[in-house]
Amino acid sequence: MGSYLRWLNSNAQGTALAHVASIAILATSTVFETTNQIHVGQDGAFIAFIPAIIVIVYLEGRAAAIAATLVMAAAGLWARQMQNSQITYEDWTRAVLLLVSGGTIALIFHRLRTDLREALGVAEARLAAVRETESRYRWAFERAAMGFANSNRRGELLQANERLCELTGYEALELAQLQLEALIHSDDRDAVQGFLRDLGSGAASFGAEVRLLRKDGQTFWCHLTLSSSPHDKVFADGVFVVIEDISERRTAREALRAQKEWLDLALSAGRLGTWQMDFKDGTVTGSGKFWDILGLPVAPTRRLEELSAVVDPADWPKLAASIKPSTTSNYDIEIRVRRQDGHVRWIALRGRKDDERSLYIGVAADLTERRQTTLLRAAARKRERTMREDRHRFSNLFPVITALVKMINVPDNDIAKYKEMLIDRIRTLEATHLLLSRHSSSSGMLHDLVTQELQPFAETRDVKIVGPSLVMPSGAAESFAMVLHELTTNSVKHGALGGAGGQVEVTWGFASADAGSDLVFDWVESGQRKLASVVRHGFGSMIIGMDGAPLVGHSPKVEISEHRFRYSLRLSRKEIEL
Repeated sequence: MGSYLRWLNSNAQGTALAHVASIAILATSTVFETTNQIHVGQDGAFIAFIPAIIVIVYLEGRAAAIAATLVMAAAGLWARQMQNSQITYEDWTRAVLLLVSGGTIALIFHRLRTDLREALGVAEARLAAVRETESRYRWAFERAAMGFANSNRRGELLQANERLCELTGYEALELAQLQLEALIHSDDRDAVQGFLRDLGSGAASFGAEVRLLRKDGQTFWCHLTLSSSPHDKVFADGVFVVIEDISERRTAREALRAQKEWLDLALSAGRLGTWQMDFKDGTVTGSGKFWDILGLPVAPTRRLEELSAVVDPADWPKLAASIKPSTTSNYDIEIRVRRQDGHVRWIALRGRKDDERSLYIGVAADLTERRQTTLLRAAARKRERTMREDRHRFSNLFPVITALVKMINVPDNDIAKYKEMLIDRIRTLEATHLLLSRHSSSSGMLHDLVTQELQPFAETRDVKIVGPSLVMPSGAAESFAMVLHELTTNSVKHGALGGAGGQVEVTWGFASADAGSDLVFDWVESGQRKLASVVRHGFGSMIIGMDGAPLVGHSPKVEISEHRFRYSLRLSRKEIEL
């Protein structure tokens, strides 16, 4: 505010001086012209007032100059009248010419002053804009997030901003005494020197990632940019230096590169291929390993329909339907492909949906060897189980035969009859054993299975078999025959079939009239029973379900006492009906 008042005061003083000067010039010119005509007698021309008018219009402006012209013309006419007692036509003509000339001069000078002021205003506005731009540039230079510096082609630092001082740990005055090369790591100096030489050869700018040295000796990665001005400019030797700290970015990039290497190594070690499916365009993109797994040549991308040439026809609908947009995030299917060499391979495609890009992204794995291994292991386990069952049945066979020999008395000391009866019992036992050992898809009648198992004892022991005629599938029939055989063997060793006076009653029937009800099977023995001092649970106990689930059926129940043994088992509908 004080500066503005001082400016007004100075302007007011300048205006007053201009007024005084203008009045003095007007008065001097009028007096001089009047006295010159009256006393000297010289016929002065009104044109003599022109210089005074020019000075007044310069000092005061158009209005003052016109007013001064009128005063001068009136003074001239008055002097003519005083001199000649009258005003002639020539005097009026000269006066008019003076007025026209003065007015013209006033208008021209006014126009020139106006144009000059406008030009000065534009120049001042441009100068103010330049100053504002310079101020903003200086502000941005000093407070920028990146390090800025001015240098020359010899690498001498002339000016540096605050950020560069923060990055390097130097003060601004300290940086001004250093060369750019002093801030560069020794391993990167040659490259920077080459940049400076190239700038001297006419190149515009260069940029590279280099390491800078802080004042404390630590290093950090930065992106260094050197830019020069064209040679025809005032600052042709100047070099603009931009330094951006990229330590964190480079660390993240190195970590990302390391993770990619680990991922590539893991995918290679796992023999996995990467793929992505675009369910908008219906295209498939994959790595080289992915196409190798499918047995196809490597290609940047393929239409999904092109895979139908190798995908098994039975699995093609599943693959085609899987690419449709869905709300499921995970993608997991297994398909079979027939390679060009004729081999069929099992392929697993597992991935996840990327909603932003309308893609499924995942990996592909060849499961053929694993499936083959699984099948071989299953076959080996089945074979081992069969061998165990055979060994168990074979070990149980001898006690049964021994019991048969003991149970059959020699009729009338007829050895031949005894042999015939014994062979008949053994053949019946053999039929049951073959029933358990055969591998066929045929079915068996539940009544026939029970009857065949107890046939060797039907004539010498009290055996009752009661139940409806039902058909059992082959697998369930074999398993159920094993249960019957185990119950029979147990009865021979410890129960009713091992001694005289015992009774075995086998019954079965549906729990209710409901179509989905279970079949209830009961094996009941009565009579004296041998109770072992130590209860052992072996393979036979596992078959009938004393230690868990039985070989067939569910909900087994066992009741054992000195004179009674009862075994109850439930069979579902699918285990007794084809």
